[in-house]
Amino acid sequence: MVRRLLAIACVATLILSAGCGQTNKADSALARQGFVKLFNGADLTGWETSGNAKWFVEDGNLVGTQGDNFAPGDLFTTQTYKDFILTCTYRAVWPCNSGIWFRYQSPRKAFQADILEWKNPVCYSGTLYCPGKMFIAMNEDKDLVNRDGWNTMKVQALGDHLQVWLNDRQVADVHDDTSDSGKIGFQVHPGKEFGPMRIIVKEIWIKPI
Repeated sequence: MVRRLLAIACVATLILSAGCGQTNKADSALARQGFVKLFNGADLTGWETSGNAKWFVEDGNLVGTQGDNFAPGDLFTTQTYKDFILTCTYRAVWPCNSGIWFRYQSPRKAFQADILEWKNPVCYSGTLYCPGKMFIAMNEDKDLVNRDGWNTMKVQALGDHLQVWLNDRQVADVHDDTSDSGKIGFQVHPGKEFGPMRIIVKEIWIKPI
């Protein structure tokens, strides 16, 4: 019995080591391409909160939920970015209304790659939102979304050219000059209907260009 338990423990260690090795290789590949991590997997260093949502690190992931009485809020980088490529791996607990802010200067001057399910007009995660203009590009294909698992959102901003990919499928390709630089962030929307929501971020990388 002891030998069997030791054998199981050895196999588990090998599996975990292999997984860590694959993660380290992926991280090294991104770093060689000029990407830097925005979330360190341990704490909120490099980030600042706005509003009354709750932001914390759990099991190595960045988590956002509503605050008391369904309060909203945002989490922003302390640094600003102009032209860049960003990649973010996340999952959502539904119903959810969230998104990745970018070039955020103010509530009226920003863009957001949405994480949502919208009824009118019908659109899904990957939709590109601009305050005052509503949706400037819409993902109408719900099958692109892994509703219960991990998704990867990629955003590229170069001048007024904005592009978004969801799980390797392009969902936005537009030109808009509302904002030319600003912070990266995440949103937690207000409202009782979104009370159970959680936005869970595994990793987020950025490459200034």
